[in-house]
Amino acid sequence: MIARDSIGVRPDTILDNLKTAVVCLDARLRVTYLNTASEMLFGVSARHCGSEAFDKALPYLADHRSKLESALYEGAAFTERELYLRAGGGDPLTVDCTVTPFTDRNGDSALLLEFLSLDRQLRISRDDQMRVQNLANREMIRGLAHEIKNPLGGLRGAAQLLEREIDDNGLKEFTTVIIREADRLQNLVDGLLGPRRPPNKQPLNIHEPLEHVRALINSDLPEGITLQRDFDPSIPEIRADREQLIQTLFNLVGNAVTALDGNGDILLRTRTQRLFTIGGTQHRLVARIDVIDNGPGIPRDLLPRIFHPMVSSRAEGTGMGLPIAQYLIHLHQGLIECESRPGQTVFSVILPLEAADDD
Repeated sequence: MIARDSIGVRPDTILDNLKTAVVCLDARLRVTYLNTASEMLFGVSARHCGSEAFDKALPYLADHRSKLESALYEGAAFTERELYLRAGGGDPLTVDCTVTPFTDRNGDSALLLEFLSLDRQLRISRDDQMRVQNLANREMIRGLAHEIKNPLGGLRGAAQLLEREIDDNGLKEFTTVIIREADRLQNLVDGLLGPRRPPNKQPLNIHEPLEHVRALINSDLPEGITLQRDFDPSIPEIRADREQLIQTLFNLVGNAVTALDGNGDILLRTRTQRLFTIGGTQHRLVARIDVIDNGPGIPRDLLPRIFHPMVSSRAEGTGMGLPIAQYLIHLHQGLIECESRPGQTVFSVILPLEAADDD
């Protein structure tokens, strides 16, 4: 038999490193314990929930009092699959929930609640699919861009030679158009090919490029739009390429300005998040940069494809800004997510802060 103290780790340390959310309730259905995964799942702090009634501390569970009371008084465990939880204005949760009665150290009845977030599993699956699709799209686009680039250079060179041979200014206008459009297409092809160098990662406070982008956007911001910030100054430095991060953030904030069409609010928000999985790798701590606007939202049919090349809701858009931004963040082992509904669109840049664990 293995002794309980043989691993040299406190039980609460083990619980805090579980991906499963764990909640303990006493005989009066008051919260006696929350692990870190529970804090993340329900958006609460264990420090402020101690000894509070479960329905006040965890509003998501308020509609399930009768089931918890039955489990407590009858001593019968139960499991519910795909349980839908909702609390006020909070985002709904879909979880698998297991409730197990037990006896605490004082001999009183208590409940152990375990929650496995299905939303997290669905997000991981969706993000993995998106990363695979983006890589496939990128390889296809790069191949196509190389095929276009060589004849495009020849076309421009031929137009320049022809322009030198023509004396008629009226005809020269046509060669000027050819050269100008060839240059425009060349810029588009360069965009398709992406950055010419790997990231030059240096220690960086994420708020510095954010402030830089905020100043750039503010210099040409329509009067009807406000650009606000809500920064967490405790976020540690990351290793990142400053210029690539600026390019990404400028694209996201610029898109928000365009979406508001001259009237609305944009919020730049930074937070940390624990136990976040990117590409099959779980990171202990990540930085989250949210670009939030209260515009009309992204059309539902377009939302799954916004990071695909050449996809844009604007007639004048190239559809390359978001794919390039996603690619730049992938180079930092990060991810860009998007949630959108009428009245709120959130683009979230996720960047690892601490060493990762295999998922």
